[in-house]
Amino acid sequence: MDFGITPSDGHVGEKAWNVVGHVYTPKLHTPNVMIWHAQVPDGTFVPPHIHPTQDEWIYMLTGDLEIEFGHDEGHVTAHQAGPGDMVRMPKGKSHGIFNRSGAEATCVFGVAPSRKLFDLFGALDDVTDPEELVRLSALHEVDFLPPPDAG
Repeated sequence: MDFGITPSDGHVGEKAWNVVGHVYTPKLHTPNVMIWHAQVPDGTFVPPHIHPTQDEWIYMLTGDLEIEFGHDEGHVTAHQAGPGDMVRMPKGKSHGIFNRSGAEATCVFGVAPSRKLFDLFGALDDVTDPEELVRLSALHEVDFLPPPDAG
């Protein structure tokens, strides 16, 4: 990693992605870590998924998110995260991220190590087909869980 400052309006490689309706702006990318700013509109979500090779975290700046854990274990627990809160999502554990607050949320995400996530976000930019999102994610070490049974 080079020393320096990524300004508030700066991006790694001048990239920004629209991923599941969220705007992700990469701020730091090395083999060891990836950090990005996220704008999360009300009513959007990241379905339950697992990062088998990465720890992930979210530092909340504004607004509120609901984080659900345990989809893969059969008992879902939901937790509210607001400004100043740090959400910890260990590798190998399922989590889903939902904005059901009525307002936009902003936060800083990070993963360690970065693995294939930078390339995944580039591949997912503006993808709207859920099956394609799941397929591309699996190729980049992010495993989405099947939707729950309707019955």
